[in-house]
Amino acid sequence: MSRIGRLAIKLPKGTSADVKAGAVSVKGPKGAASIDVPAPLSVEQREDELVVQRSGDDRKTRSLHGLTRKLLANAVTGVSVGFTRVLEINGVGYRAEVKGDMIQFALGYSHPILYRLPEGVRASVEKQVTVTLEGSDRQILGEVAAQIRKLRPPEPYKGKGIKYANETIRRKSGKAAGAGA
Repeated sequence: MSRIGRLAIKLPKGTSADVKAGAVSVKGPKGAASIDVPAPLSVEQREDELVVQRSGDDRKTRSLHGLTRKLLANAVTGVSVGFTRVLEINGVGYRAEVKGDMIQFALGYSHPILYRLPEGVRASVEKQVTVTLEGSDRQILGEVAAQIRKLRPPEPYKGKGIKYANETIRRKSGKAAGAGA
């Protein structure tokens, strides 16, 4: 039995689930989500819990068991609490500003960069260098954070660029440090 797949998913207060053949819909204070359930699996609702069960024991069904359970757990967490991702901007003159559903970046290029946020993702900027992204869909939020980071990835010599808040940048020494050896 899958160690992840066999765990029950608790539904927090204010969150409801609707289990139908082939799909599970979850509603909560932060929005709604729907997850498709593959054919060899079934989802059962017991009081305030969701349990994913599988019919067979072949390799593909076992792998889908854990995946489906985790996708359901992410949907429940997203509609009840939500997800956040924090990005930091390092560099002289580098900054960000929120304008409606757009973020305007000044990242050392000759022009400002405008990034349009997809539906369901909200952004806030503190002190012009810390961008906080919030949303109920973990996958979309991660993709948006990765696309923003790709606008100016952190470079290893001075550490300038956009990085995740929990990311550490391996720094390299310059030419002068290697010449003395």
